[in-house]
Parts: sequence; structure tokens; C-alpha cells
Amino acid sequence: MAAMEFLTQLIGCKKLNVSIEETLILEIEIFTRICEELKNFFKIQYTNYFLLMKFNLEMEDAMLEENMIRCVINDILTTEEYSLSGIAYYTQTSEDVILDLAIGRNTMPSLTLSRKIIDLHRSVKPHLYREIMKKISARYLHKETFETENYATFYK
Repeated sequence: MAAMEFLTQLIGCKKLNVSIEETLILEIEIFTRICEELKNFFKIQYTNYFLLMKFNLEMEDAMLEENMIRCVINDILTTEEYSLSGIAYYTQTSEDVILDLAIGRNTMPSLTLSRKIIDLHRSVKPHLYREIMKKISARYLHKETFETENYATFYK
């Protein structure tokens, strides 16, 4: 499911009235926010590891940034809905590439491959992405309300 379809379902409308350019900007924004929330999700999962390794916040962020797709692949594998070969088939990539990502040998996949892997993760963990989208939209709605109130105060 495309990000826009997911968003329109979440906010309960049939179609957003935006241009192609606005759609692309919105999809990029949503993708970026989803990646940030995924990092937060994995940060919680790896709390004990970070404590054991005595990582500071910068080190935690760097590790998660570099290994996020690895974490996503391993999270897909823990659901047992897909194997490495299943992930490779879904993403139309060789199994060796997926294995390299899963073990951390390759930490810089293409954006296209990253997006396909995150789309697959979204299909095996829809509840997680619903919560992420609720969090993102709540944050935007709160920010919009806050900005509107500030502008109203500013113009009085």
C-alpha cells in the first residue's frame, strides 16, 4: 500500500486534494518521519544492549542510523512470515544482498531497496505502523494548532 493510501485511510478521507508535487513532498515527509519513529522503536528494543555497551546518546543514534534496515530485516524474520529468500523475492533483489544487509556487511542499501523492505515490514507489522502514523499525525495536528495559536497572538 502506498504511503498516501495509508495516510488517507488513517485520517478517514477518500482522496487528498493535492498536486503530484505536493504528493511527492508529503510522501518524502512521511517516509522520513516513519524512519525516525522506527529508530525510536528499535532504540527501545536495544536498550539493554546500549546499557551493556555503555553507549551514549550519540553512539546509540549512530548505531541505529547505520543499522536500521538491518534491524527492520531482522524484525521481519522474527515474525517468521518471511525468510531471507522471501524478503529477496518480495524486494526483487538477490538473497545475497539481503543476507549482507541482515548481517551488517552492507549498511547502505539504496533508497528503493530500503523502501521496499520497510513496505514489507509494514505488511507484517501493520499495528506498529498504525501507531506510528497516529503519532506522526497527532504531532502535526498539535504543531499546526500551536502555530495557528502563535500566529493569532502575533497578529493581535
